[in-house]
Amino acid sequence: MTDLSLYRNIGIFAHVDAGKTTTTERILKLTGKIHKIGEVHDGAATTDFMAQEQERGITIQSAATSCQWNGHRLNIIDTPGHVDFTIEVYRSLKVLDGGIAVFCGSGGVEPQSETNWRYANDSEVARIIYINKLDRLGADFYRVVKQVEEVLGARPLVMTLPIGVEDEFVGVVDLLTRKAWVWDDSGDPLKYTIQEPPAEMADQIEEWREKLVETAVEQEDDIMEKYLEDGESPDVETLQRCIRKGTISRAFFPTFGGSSFKNKGVQLILNGVVDYLPDPTEVKPQPEVDLEGNETGTFAIVDASRPLRALAFKIMDDRFGALTFLRIYSGRLEKGSTVLNTFTGKTERIGRIVEMHANSREELESAQAGDIIAAIGLKNVQTGHTLCDPDKPATLEPMVFPDPVISIAIAPKDKGSNEKMGVALGKLVQEDPSFRVETDQESGEVIIKGMGELHLDIKVDILRRTYGVDVNVGKPQVAYRESITRRVEDSYTHKKQSGGSGQYAKIDYIIEPGEVGSGFQFESTVTGGNVPREYWPAVEKGFKANIDKGVLAGFPCVDLKVNLTDGGFHNVDSSSIAFEIAARAAYRQTLPKADPQLLEPIMKVDVYSPDANVGDVIGDLNRRRGMIKSQEAGITGVRIKADVPLSDMFGYIGDLRTMTSGRGQFSMEFSHYSPCPRNVAEEVIKEVRERNKEKDK
Repeated sequence: MTDLSLYRNIGIFAHVDAGKTTTTERILKLTGKIHKIGEVHDGAATTDFMAQEQERGITIQSAATSCQWNGHRLNIIDTPGHVDFTIEVYRSLKVLDGGIAVFCGSGGVEPQSETNWRYANDSEVARIIYINKLDRLGADFYRVVKQVEEVLGARPLVMTLPIGVEDEFVGVVDLLTRKAWVWDDSGDPLKYTIQEPPAEMADQIEEWREKLVETAVEQEDDIMEKYLEDGESPDVETLQRCIRKGTISRAFFPTFGGSSFKNKGVQLILNGVVDYLPDPTEVKPQPEVDLEGNETGTFAIVDASRPLRALAFKIMDDRFGALTFLRIYSGRLEKGSTVLNTFTGKTERIGRIVEMHANSREELESAQAGDIIAAIGLKNVQTGHTLCDPDKPATLEPMVFPDPVISIAIAPKDKGSNEKMGVALGKLVQEDPSFRVETDQESGEVIIKGMGELHLDIKVDILRRTYGVDVNVGKPQVAYRESITRRVEDSYTHKKQSGGSGQYAKIDYIIEPGEVGSGFQFESTVTGGNVPREYWPAVEKGFKANIDKGVLAGFPCVDLKVNLTDGGFHNVDSSSIAFEIAARAAYRQTLPKADPQLLEPIMKVDVYSPDANVGDVIGDLNRRRGMIKSQEAGITGVRIKADVPLSDMFGYIGDLRTMTSGRGQFSMEFSHYSPCPRNVAEEVIKEVRERNKEKDK
């Protein structure tokens, strides 16, 4: 296939348990890609092929697959919904042209949906909305539509109305054609009839169709004028053209309803993908940047005849070696060709190109702009690297990944597995940019860092099963930070004389708290040459070298501003190294005077609780030093939003299940850093000092 207008690169994203993977299964069945539908709850879904995914019934990795519908080629990525794996959603959205946002008909717009929606807005991805599980108890299509408006601040354009609710849900009315699609109870997605809608829905259908027409015609002035003058609705083709235009510009989001599990309504979503979501040429092209990350003003225009530009958005290790998933933005990629990795400055040879279907593959000779494929055997490519034509190099805008908020120490159970563990961790870091590994310089312990307990839990599980490395796991450690609260003016003189030329540097400086999120700032207001200009960078370097270790408990120090105001030097004995040593010592001398404080990560926690247990859940969150932000009553329970320190959230899922007899659910994501109360800070500092004493022994 070479006609790019027939391509659709789409992702399916939603809150955990809204039915993304089930929807993907139905799409694969309808497009003839698979013959037997695998169910998530049986651990048999095609795109959930990791053992950890099948056991837990959740998606961990984004899986890629391709299929055909109405003569169009769909490249689909099924992304995870769980908050610990949002990184997978973020990097998938980065390379997609459109998306299907799935919401649960009874759960509505859940916290993870908000995060994913925000990512999709940042990535400027056009979307259609699918309200799933309309056959479930408490499902309410219209309530979810209202939530999309209120919670997400988006404009849903309702395209289908449900026929019947909960157990009696049988199908949907297509508002464009005013026809009802009704499925029988056999569970076969192909057993449906297109008929006249129920008579009692006539007024409702007209009301919603009028809203649809009024919203759609806003896209083209001449059609809108004609509609306002005649009052007659434009024909279906004209409406579809207007809806496509509005969807691509993200003025509104076509909204469909259905039940993937019961196989009702999926065809209309596929039609919606083909009719309204953009092809690769209709999306704003990717900006190219220079080595510092500044935009150059040129773009990777989707065209097979232009120089090659491809972005590596995922690395996956399997039994055939490392697979690098690539989105090709422009040009062609041939098997056996040589490409340049602009990040490393080295060339790579493309050994094999494959089209992925979850964990099976088809070999290809070449691929072109608009394709999403995987290359086998690339050595030094990591997520976010650009591959391009060696003769015409350019870099695509890279991805930015969040910092981990939780860490644990791990050690292999038998000493002989050290090297094996090192290799396995190296592969895991390559696959997942939000997962970091460090070795503690003093104790030699291996520390793994991630986005949450589940995230690290699954990494340890993969180490054990996939790589055969059994490890002992330490207690989870929170990523605290330190900052100062007071402005201090101070001076430090470094003198060293031991025969021959000595060392001399004197600095006068002000250390003060910076704006939140400003990091480390340095300026020099020295006048009169008391500290020559060539020594200023050495002073900055000396202070900067120490900010990774705060004076309270050795956590990184943030939001610090240093102003070098004056000083003194010696013609012979002063040097850059002398000024750097002076700055290092000055940091240690002055920071304790600046009233340092400990900062702790605060998580945005969203808890769902049955009505009967709300009091217990709120009481428990208060005990965990939580600040309750809001409570929202739903049909089947209450959603409680709170800000809670991460250190008090370990093991929360077990306590929540006990309190709610297994019916409670929660999700959390990092919100901000906030000062620790004194008693908590003292406890943390004491613990760190005891740990350090143990290491010294």
